[in-house]
Amino acid sequence: MTVLIGLFLVFGSILGGFLMEHGNVATLLNPPEFVIIFGAAAGSLVVGSPMKVVKGVLASFGSLLKEGGATKKEYTELLSLLYMIFSKVRKEGLISIEQDVEDPEKSAMFSKYPSILSNHHAMQFICDNLKVIITTNMPPHELADLLDIDIEANAHEALLPSKAIQTMGDALPGFGIVAAVLGVVLTMGKITEPPEVLGHSIGAALVGTFLGILLSYGVFGPIATNLDLKVREGEVIFYVIKTSLVAFVGGAAPQIAVESGRRAIPGHERPTFGELEAAVRK
Repeated sequence: MTVLIGLFLVFGSILGGFLMEHGNVATLLNPPEFVIIFGAAAGSLVVGSPMKVVKGVLASFGSLLKEGGATKKEYTELLSLLYMIFSKVRKEGLISIEQDVEDPEKSAMFSKYPSILSNHHAMQFICDNLKVIITTNMPPHELADLLDIDIEANAHEALLPSKAIQTMGDALPGFGIVAAVLGVVLTMGKITEPPEVLGHSIGAALVGTFLGILLSYGVFGPIATNLDLKVREGEVIFYVIKTSLVAFVGGAAPQIAVESGRRAIPGHERPTFGELEAAVRK
């Protein structure tokens, strides 16, 4: 929703100011300029990106209207799930959770927290690293390094669409100049026409520069930033899991391990100590 509000403010402010100066909006509606700029920008994206990145760019537009990151409820459920896992391990040993991590969809423990179970990447991260803990005797610092590698690899892949969009946005002013130059070339072919005709032709050519700059700084640049921030917010849940797992492997009690994970949550989504304590008691 905030994306739509932002775009409304961008275009509303520009068109509103243009109309206040008694401009004619029809002069800005120049289909050939749109074809040149959008077509060239889309072509540059395809040329500069592997097909998986192009597909990622198309898919990422669907996430613009969604909020990024987990909610306080999801973080609370995550920490409650980790507390259950740690408590079971403390009481019954690591082998007691082997079946749960092998098939979490059928696990009674995991099924209590559908919001976490539906987060495929978070569930895979939890289960994969619990399998490592079960099968190896890895020191906490080595486990932390392993988890960081996993998080960075996933973040690198998730950031590719936003980087591709940012690159395309940076190229748009240049394509706007290309469209303007082509308009000037056409204008030079009308050099014998009256001033009114030449003025209209030059104005149409300058629309290309206007569109390129507007779309770069008012649309695609902010979209790339939005997607980048959503990826960064989505990383937090993995750092919460990492912090909790490393603390538990290091010998912390289940309550202390999930409290360590709670501290990795940003303040506006972080459940309070009392809220987490009440949740794990259930």
